Amino acid sequence: MAKRKTAYVCSECGAESARWQGQCNECHAWNTITEFVVSPASKSHQSKRSGYAGQTDAQVQTLGSIDLEALPRFDSGYKELDRVLGGGIVPGSAILIGGSPGAGKSTLLLQIMCKLAAERSALYITGEESLQQVAMRANRLGLPSNDLKLVAETSIETICDLALQEKPKIMVIDSIQVMHVADVQSAPGSVSQVRESAAYLTRFAKQQHIAMFIVGHVTKDGSLAGPKVLEHCIDCSLMLDGDADGRYRTLRSHKNRFGAVNELGVFAMTEKGLKEVNNPSAIFLSRSDEQAPGSVVMVIWEGTRPLLVELQALVDYSQMANPRRVAVGLDQNRLNMLLAVVHRHGNVQMNDQDVFANVVGGVRIGETGADLALVLAMISSFRNKALARDLIVFGEVGLAGEIRPIPNGTERLSEAAKHGFKQAIVPMGNKPKQPIDGMKVIAVKTLSDALNAIM
Repeated sequence: MAKRKTAYVCSECGAESARWQGQCNECHAWNTITEFVVSPASKSHQSKRSGYAGQTDAQVQTLGSIDLEALPRFDSGYKELDRVLGGGIVPGSAILIGGSPGAGKSTLLLQIMCKLAAERSALYITGEESLQQVAMRANRLGLPSNDLKLVAETSIETICDLALQEKPKIMVIDSIQVMHVADVQSAPGSVSQVRESAAYLTRFAKQQHIAMFIVGHVTKDGSLAGPKVLEHCIDCSLMLDGDADGRYRTLRSHKNRFGAVNELGVFAMTEKGLKEVNNPSAIFLSRSDEQAPGSVVMVIWEGTRPLLVELQALVDYSQMANPRRVAVGLDQNRLNMLLAVVHRHGNVQMNDQDVFANVVGGVRIGETGADLALVLAMISSFRNKALARDLIVFGEVGLAGEIRPIPNGTERLSEAAKHGFKQAIVPMGNKPKQPIDGMKVIAVKTLSDALNAIM
């Protein structure tokens, strides 16, 4: 009887250790080392993978001799998804889609596959649901179901054998947490199974030029479950966000080898599945008719397009010794920094005030272009003075009180003008060279200039 071989792998970064230890030597995370049993591969399997003494099929080519036209992108049928992917689906790519339960991952992929199955061979692998459950969802959504091929299977080897027979151009694996490889002696969903299954599927997709969508679960903190190596071996990592009781879903790219990262696509959940939102700015600007202090509209840049969102701030006297600072959709540390800048360079004291900031619509902002809008919203709420409804604001606020320019200023102003905004407060470096029809642009250099503009 062969001796059992044990390995220890970090669930965060996928690094292997010779023994169990409390902290990973690579990523320095605590209590992430897990044990799993490795079964030795058979001799025939080893010989297939070794490829020694001229048995390999690999060929050495120069970079300029590779034919780029051999793998053209093809449309998914949804412009918002194509935008996030960088222009369409690349054959042979492995795309990981994560999201919270009920976000609509399986629904979106089923809609895509049913639409693409009419043009090219498509194979849907379901490991969590039965074939009847998938068929019931397709019938409820009113999707064409005559061309899409379904298989209920969790064995990676069996799935690849079926794919070699059917020769699909696009596949869906739902989900990677229930798949398993025969050579790994551990339960499905474990670190070793997820890592080996994802590596096996990615290698198979590239060898057979199959575009493969892989569904991944998320943890309580919203990150993808499984080892970090899962995100390293795939080509694209997408996250579908949205509250289960909310209508809108945002699809964001966190990694993309074939396009820009941080691209954003917006969908609306309806009775007939996910529908595209072609003008996301309109849904995030559903403001009340009455002017309210602490509300301002800003222009953020998501991937390759501008997006108009409303930012709200509430400043109120605090009964506590330590006033609260709450930021939803914004960086908490940046809020604290801007409060210090306002105190030092704007002569506005908020040390005894609770400050709450929120980005309407559930959008998360990571760029510094929202600094000036956040400062003016807080001042508006603190002074109880409403800002103009047709005012747009953007710009970065420095520690010395200066207003710094941000990229794509002219495009942001043009997008705001299309939505009927007549005034804009922008950094001096973003002042347009040519006047924008119907818009008055106020360029400011310092925080004091911006405060004087609204007062």
